[in-house]
Amino acid sequence: MSAGLKEKELLFCRLYSETLNPREAAARAGYLIRPEYNAFKLLNDPKITEKLEELSNSGREAAGDAAAGLRRIAFGSVSDAVTLLYAENADKEQIEQLDLFNVAEIKRPKGGGMEIKFFDRIKALEKLMAVSDGGGKGAGTFIEALERSAKALQGLGARD
Repeated sequence: MSAGLKEKELLFCRLYSETLNPREAAARAGYLIRPEYNAFKLLNDPKITEKLEELSNSGREAAGDAAAGLRRIAFGSVSDAVTLLYAENADKEQIEQLDLFNVAEIKRPKGGGMEIKFFDRIKALEKLMAVSDGGGKGAGTFIEALERSAKALQGLGARD
């Protein structure tokens, strides 16, 4: 275990670093009673903040956050949404513990039942590919163009 943290606390740190949602991270880590309060307590613990800082220093940027969200849409589980679909009289606390990140829309038609629409996984994968491939290729191409320009300028300077 890292820095004397319990398994549940480490799970909270990992989930919080992925979602940036303290209540959701606490509930999913197993702090089912008053997840908001537990999240507040955890975020004020120096060991937890140190672990979160360590996780955030491991290369998270705005594009990394977007990629993490796209990964959750593309590869995330829909089991909690299916659980909600078949749940009878689910209360607010039960619903708050569900991971519904992939859900785009929930409808209750007049005839009864429930409709759940999910975000498009294929589009999320396409965007994820664009973020991961496009960023690297674009930066590399730009740097190569700068290098060619510098060499061309050096060649012009040598002739004068």
